[in-house]
Amino acid sequence: MEKTRIEWAESTWNPVTGCYHECKYCYARRMAARFGDFLRIDGSDIKTVKGRNGELCVEVAYKTANPYPEKFTPTLHKQRLRDYEKKRGRNIFVCSMADLFGDWVPDAWIDAVFEECERAPQHNYLFLTKNPDRYISLDMNGRLLHGGNMWYGLTVSDKKQAEAAMITADMTEEAGAFLSIEPILEDVLTDDLKTIIANFVDWVIIGAETGNRKGKVIPERKWIENIVELCREWEKPVFMKDSLSEVWGEQLIREWPEELRPGSRR
Repeated sequence: MEKTRIEWAESTWNPVTGCYHECKYCYARRMAARFGDFLRIDGSDIKTVKGRNGELCVEVAYKTANPYPEKFTPTLHKQRLRDYEKKRGRNIFVCSMADLFGDWVPDAWIDAVFEECERAPQHNYLFLTKNPDRYISLDMNGRLLHGGNMWYGLTVSDKKQAEAAMITADMTEEAGAFLSIEPILEDVLTDDLKTIIANFVDWVIIGAETGNRKGKVIPERKWIENIVELCREWEKPVFMKDSLSEVWGEQLIREWPEELRPGSRR
């Protein structure tokens, strides 16, 4: 995928799609439900496999006209793996339509994605997960890829996720680390998050819930102000997504780490 509407990346790359998290606010699930279809016929080109914990997963060996051929069932698209191998350097959000580090994802899928990252080192690769424990387990097994162009992100939408992020925040030696506080569902600036921002991450992204879900959370400006103030104190760049426009009420703050400034990898 050449273009993306995700403001903090230049491209998205989805060699894996689908997810078993049950986030009520998930835009990716809505898109897959709307535009996806089921093509599941076991054979040489498409087959079902067991996930890491026995869940249903699918591997597709050819490019399909439908970007979500199994709707939101976790799917490895083998023919997408080399999409960016020979393209100019850029910031790539990897698996915007999945959680590559979900508990169900086979280790072999992650290995395959990392192999392609090594094959095309001209890019910055930005990953994001709601399951940071998987970073730790991969790192302990020597499977987490390190390097200055690898950026590992942690999603924090509420205080519970902030606590989980704290446990794994210091595992990205020789790699970049960032927080995606999106969608911000409550005042998340706990002591855990203060420690993470001060000591462990290089960048903080903030965004509000999108869509028209019943019960949609509209964040308070004060929640955002507190995060920005802390980032200023520790000289951490802040990036506000378009979804904060009405809440913030003035020009959005759009900052990148030096290594991720658009065009830095060209």
